[in-house]
Amino acid sequence: MSRQSLTEEYLRESAGKPLGELLGSLPSSEFLNALYQARYLSRPTFLDRDEQQLLAADLENFRSALLSLPDRLYGGDLAAFARAVGMSEVQVSAVLRSRGPAPTRVGRLDMYADATGLRVLEVNMGGSLGGLDNADMSRALLEHPVLASFAERRGLTYVDTMRELVDSVFAETGFAPGSRPVVAMCDWPASFDRLRSYMTHYCARWQELGLDAHPCHIGQLDVRDDGVWLGDRKVDVVYRMFLIEDLMESAEAPGLMNPVLDAAHRGQVKIFTPMDAEVFASKGALAMLSDERNRGLFSPAELASLDRILPWTRMVRPGKVTLESGERVELLDYALANQEHLALKPTQLHGGHGVVLGWLPEVSPEEWREQVTAAVDGPYVLQRRVVPVPELFHDEAGDLHPWIVAWGIFTVASGYGGGFTRATTVASGTQLINLANGANFGTVLHVASDAD
Repeated sequence: MSRQSLTEEYLRESAGKPLGELLGSLPSSEFLNALYQARYLSRPTFLDRDEQQLLAADLENFRSALLSLPDRLYGGDLAAFARAVGMSEVQVSAVLRSRGPAPTRVGRLDMYADATGLRVLEVNMGGSLGGLDNADMSRALLEHPVLASFAERRGLTYVDTMRELVDSVFAETGFAPGSRPVVAMCDWPASFDRLRSYMTHYCARWQELGLDAHPCHIGQLDVRDDGVWLGDRKVDVVYRMFLIEDLMESAEAPGLMNPVLDAAHRGQVKIFTPMDAEVFASKGALAMLSDERNRGLFSPAELASLDRILPWTRMVRPGKVTLESGERVELLDYALANQEHLALKPTQLHGGHGVVLGWLPEVSPEEWREQVTAAVDGPYVLQRRVVPVPELFHDEAGDLHPWIVAWGIFTVASGYGGGFTRATTVASGTQLINLANGANFGTVLHVASDAD
């Protein structure tokens, strides 16, 4: 069955069921509510077996092409690559001091499902990813007999992404399973108070999975001659929830981050994930993957996957570019004449910050021209608009309404890592879908393969 037919069948079977009933025990989850504020979608989204397996292969090819960029374009010079994707010298220095032996496999691709399939909007890599707790959502939703029966008949399952994440921490830091390394789950001071409750629950779950984890912010770490300490605990792994953009927050920010990065550089502590993850998560890297001048660098399998899942993306630079049709155009002239089809995005920021969506009615041609012109030769990309196909979800009365869904698909050390969703109603008109803009949250079930 296709994703669409799975959805249609489940909607028929759950017809008239109110949102509160379908959520099972989800609204009472202390852990999840600490972050998601009890805002949940009435059902999972679905992937059929063929689409899930093709997506898993595409993610592997995408990752292979992405991580090869420093070698293929810059002779292995990671600093040159970091500068090219838009990083400042302060950020480049941070990347070089905490880079790992190999880039992390832990990431999340944020995607829309348009008429052709799932398409990448941006890549996130590292420990700060939201949605890694999606298995809790799946378990709670599957308590409802309608979904439980449907899932059993159709062979639906899910990946326990949190367990896969813990396995990835062991695999990438070199600690043996069962060794119970001390992990400082480390946020930035400005957001720690807001996330403290959630992080406390998260660390309790990790304790059950074999990590001696404790929540903190980076200002609470004490870097001594013999390593990094959190109170009276010597830290083995700093699980990094802070972002490289935090370095630019204030003049004091490097003083907080640099001692920890220096300790990692000396081998006194492991950082999961190292700061080089932020380079590969740049939208500037997406522009390199999309650029027609680089197509000769990639294998046929990589190209096929890039063509399937990556929309046209270019750094904002003067000069000619090639469109999907093969036509050559002046980038700036094209951007100004086609604003309704393009988004302007900063290469390094997260959470929709700094994004200008050309198709919004409030973005006048004059403002678009001003923004695009100011972005020339700066850390910005232009990306082709991906038009998502709305999905139907139940409201409190059991009626169905169309929502716009942003899919977050995870990669982990073992490969495909499951998914979670964020969504807002079509009626809301919200274009940037995140917690701050009132999104609801859900999970992804897929048809199990023999391997599952």
